Amino acid sequence: MKTFSAKPSDVERTWFVIDAENKILGQVAVEAARLLRGKHKPIFTPHIDTGDFVIVINADKVRLSGNKEREKIYTSFSGYVGGQKVETPRMVRKRRPVLLVERAVKGMIPKNRLGRAQLGKLKVYAGPEHPHEAQQPAAYEVA
Repeated sequence: MKTFSAKPSDVERTWFVIDAENKILGQVAVEAARLLRGKHKPIFTPHIDTGDFVIVINADKVRLSGNKEREKIYTSFSGYVGGQKVETPRMVRKRRPVLLVERAVKGMIPKNRLGRAQLGKLKVYAGPEHPHEAQQPAAYEVA
């Protein structure tokens, strides 16, 4: 027996749509990251991009469990004195609602060239419409 290792030419990419309306943010992000990495495929190879394209719609209607809407914080630091910015998910949702899903998925993807290539296949939209109808995406249900 030899271990199978997929080549980039072996990969067939499909498109999936995840409707995030009234779904928990973490559960949506887990399924999106799984599809982006290709872990649902039998040809999954860790060092090859075997994943599919993922479209997340209704990202502005995603839920957070517990008190995370008020108590969770996102921090960023510019490197300068007094350059620390702190935001709650409620503030992020007002400013740019797709950022909640993008940040959650980005944290579940490898932090290297491969991860950046996989993250490029994620398309997040705040409303129910998306411009990818020509790709005939299949609906994917998050449990």
